[in-house]
Amino acid sequence: MSDNAQRPIRVVVAKVGLDGHDRGAKVIATALRDAGMEVIYTGLRQTPEMVVATALQEDADAIGISILSGAHMTVFPKIINLMKEKGLDNVLLTGGGIIPEEDMEQLNTMGTGKLFGPSSPTADIAEYINGWVHEHRKELF
Repeated sequence: MSDNAQRPIRVVVAKVGLDGHDRGAKVIATALRDAGMEVIYTGLRQTPEMVVATALQEDADAIGISILSGAHMTVFPKIINLMKEKGLDNVLLTGGGIIPEEDMEQLNTMGTGKLFGPSSPTADIAEYINGWVHEHRKELF
């Protein structure tokens, strides 16, 4: 067995930009930890570059962006491009916050995974991440 075979799923949870509301991100981080995942919470005011660098450094399986500022159509495409540049093709980019349905659909087309609204059950988010990682990163299990 490789060293990765037994490790928990690693998720970077980040708040990008000037959005200072992190209660939701902290709730998600706690729920993912409770679901057995290792969570690296980057804190407030991260840049897309900082988030992708953290994902690389931490060998993350997923990146979760919490965004309430309305900048989702700028932030997610920037992170997608940086992930491609760094070869993070097998890392899930997901997130949530105040994102209109039509923007979610456009972001999904650009390369994000499922995006979640404010009333999404945390168990659904954990189940989605777990399922995606098991499907796409079979070498871990």
